[in-house]
Amino acid sequence: MNQPLAYVHPEAKIADNVVIEPFTTIYKNVEIGEGTWIGSNVTIMEGARIGKNCKIFPGAVVSGVPQDLKFKGEETITIIGDNTVIRECVTISRGTADRYKTVIGSGCLLMAYVHVAHDCTIGNGCILANSTQVAGHVTIDDFVVVGGASAVHQFVKIGKYVMVAGGSLVRKDVPPFVKAAREPLSYAGVNSIGLRRRGFTNEKINEIQEVYRNIYLKGLNNAKAIDIVQLEMDSSKEKDEILNFIQNSDRGIMKGFLNKQ
Repeated sequence: MNQPLAYVHPEAKIADNVVIEPFTTIYKNVEIGEGTWIGSNVTIMEGARIGKNCKIFPGAVVSGVPQDLKFKGEETITIIGDNTVIRECVTISRGTADRYKTVIGSGCLLMAYVHVAHDCTIGNGCILANSTQVAGHVTIDDFVVVGGASAVHQFVKIGKYVMVAGGSLVRKDVPPFVKAAREPLSYAGVNSIGLRRRGFTNEKINEIQEVYRNIYLKGLNNAKAIDIVQLEMDSSKEKDEILNFIQNSDRGIMKGFLNKQ
């Protein structure tokens, strides 16, 4: 249902049961899935691919031109998964020639005034609280919660099931299953509450904690800690995911609280 006071480019592909409120502008080369609601004063620019049953609140700008001086107008896109909620005044930039796309997963909540820059990839079930600022080329894996007024440095990676405290400055990679807090950002334990909510057993949580005891609490360097975990702990999906994340970290992982950065 398009309001007469909204502008929808004739080449935009709008599915059935999409509601577009007044004073919204939708550019060409846009696709919107069925059941999505778009509030008033929203701007959806070229390259947006919005899934089913999303909600986009007033003032949001989706698939804006990247704030990157290297961007030369190449054709890029922004992908928004199904059932994602984008609250007031959120801004999401489309990709550049680096990845050619910015991706927000399904079932996410981006609260008011969040910014997601070009070439970011955000997984499913993530929550970015109010005024979180995510720089370009960032990768955030599934079921991550980032507290309000946090800032994530470009090229940072955040692993699955992480909880980042509000007001954090995320300059280093954050490995999966942990809580990250303090300044400078440091290991603050395993995200046990979040893991239980997602169905992890106490036994599995204890296993994850044992991995991180070696990495963060015994005064070992990463190489030595990884060797000990590989030799002394049984193989598991979670153990392998943690070790692979650390070994493939380009920026290096955040430190333990007791260690100097």
